[in-house]
Amino acid sequence: MTGSPALVALAAATTLHLGFQLTVTALVYPALARTSPEGWSRSHDAHSRAIVPLVVLTYAALLTTLTWAWLAGPIGPGLVVATAGTILTFAATAFVAAPTHAELGRNGKSDRAVRRLLAADRTRSMGAVLATVGALIALT
Repeated sequence: MTGSPALVALAAATTLHLGFQLTVTALVYPALARTSPEGWSRSHDAHSRAIVPLVVLTYAALLTTLTWAWLAGPIGPGLVVATAGTILTFAATAFVAAPTHAELGRNGKSDRAVRRLLAADRTRSMGAVLATVGALIALT
């Protein structure tokens, strides 16, 4: 592989994010969705406390390496695709997942809100795949 240090860092950050996101999609959220209404508050609160620092660190790495890659140039199709995938992930988090988590924390478990959370999470996984593919293309 070839590529600038910025693109190597971006590929590392997007790959880290992909692993994190696929773990959440395949294991964490399905387990949370199976939680009984009686145990929901405790499980959801524990999940939120545990995952927020990981999300902050992972998203900070994405934002930092994307910014570095755009500033370092050149701007190619891979970087554009990586950026689009990251924006998709950030948007699904900010506009759907985070508000849905707030609703679930405030009002308790509802099937509708859990379905919305799972859909947002699948969207984030698609964004993570797209970002990683774009970053790897940018390296070549």
